[in-house]
Amino acid sequence: MELLKHFKKKLILFFITALFLFLVFTVKTPSIYNSTPKSSVPPSACSMRISEQTITPLNNTKHFLVSAYMDQRVKDFDIRIIGIFRRDSIQPLHCFFCCAGHLSKTTPATILQHPDNYGFPFVTTDVMCQIPQNCSATHVTLLTTPDKQSPSNHPWLPIRNKDTVGQKEENMQFDFTICISNLFGNYNNVLQFAQTLEMYKLLGVNRVVIYNTSCGPELDRLLQSYSDEGFVEMVPWPIDKHLNPSRGWLHSQHGGDVHYFGQLTTLNECIYRSMERSRYVLLNDIDEIIMPYQHKDLMSLMNTLRNQHPNAGVFLIENHIFPKKHFEPSGRFHLPQWNGVPGINILEHIYREDPARNIYHPYKMIVRPRMVEWTSVHEVIKNFGERYKVPLDVCRIVHVRVALQGSLTLEQLNVDKRLWDFQEKLIPNVDKVLKRVGMLKLTQN
Repeated sequence: MELLKHFKKKLILFFITALFLFLVFTVKTPSIYNSTPKSSVPPSACSMRISEQTITPLNNTKHFLVSAYMDQRVKDFDIRIIGIFRRDSIQPLHCFFCCAGHLSKTTPATILQHPDNYGFPFVTTDVMCQIPQNCSATHVTLLTTPDKQSPSNHPWLPIRNKDTVGQKEENMQFDFTICISNLFGNYNNVLQFAQTLEMYKLLGVNRVVIYNTSCGPELDRLLQSYSDEGFVEMVPWPIDKHLNPSRGWLHSQHGGDVHYFGQLTTLNECIYRSMERSRYVLLNDIDEIIMPYQHKDLMSLMNTLRNQHPNAGVFLIENHIFPKKHFEPSGRFHLPQWNGVPGINILEHIYREDPARNIYHPYKMIVRPRMVEWTSVHEVIKNFGERYKVPLDVCRIVHVRVALQGSLTLEQLNVDKRLWDFQEKLIPNVDKVLKRVGMLKLTQN
């Protein structure tokens, strides 16, 4: 009898232990796996050298690679690699893929230089590739010969937009993304930058992408704060570590290796970066606000324009200068809490130039990124739909800066107080962000 009791105790203990182990492996373990994001590291066949840089030298060439994207909008191609190539050293290249566990055979690359090089030796270049059959490509690199070479010797670029191609526009993560092409030097216009970003928030912008080479210390602090909250995406852009970037737009006047710190490359890269996550992309400078004049925000503006022009993918917005030397006379918005903040107070500048129609006048753009292939600064070079110039009374750019027509008197300028329509929300929002980074401490009581 005692032996039977002992056996029953052992049997119960065995079942309890077995049940415990069953629960551990069938319940606990999956929850751990599900909480861990899928690794972006490719299989060992091509995991030797994955580029984590935004500018990557290409072996055995004078060229640089920036990023790779799935793009099947152009017949016979699957992948678009964005790069910066030396124009006088173009050579045949071959696409080489990591295929989820094995290396592919090479396929010939098609090299497409963008036409707007402004005389500089380096130019934005797209390399188009076709993925070979039976290859679920995750990463790509370029070779100078068609023979397979050791993968450890070549930088592999992850292929982006691979898992989001084809989703509906209305299901995208963002409605509006702004692409700020370049920050460099000691640019430190903190107040105007904070006012501009807070203004864009009020207009419905969800994300701002900034390619940053360098900036002033206070602006850097502000950018970090916006980045921490998820509104700004900072993309490191160390172009000066690889080339002698020009501070101007024309090689014959400004010298250097590449146009304006690689501005054309970053604008195009930003469109592809945003193509599968943002319905609209705004291409404008850091001191420009694309301002609707008949609508409360950008979405209501674009809904109207899309209904009127359903086939348009590029909406051109005319630039209008508000000279910073002319101030609104009452001093209503000369606010004491902003006295210690470096930069321009855009609320104080209400006088607008009429553009000189006898010379070229630049536009900036709102685009549907899926309908753009190549862009320049003031116009799209290649696109898949129509283009539409938005009337001035509907939308224009508010651009507070040095006067373009310095000889104009105050009487020859237009009074434009559109920014003031937002001042009740704009001012406290700017105060809040400046206080958050410690720039109002000395000016507030």
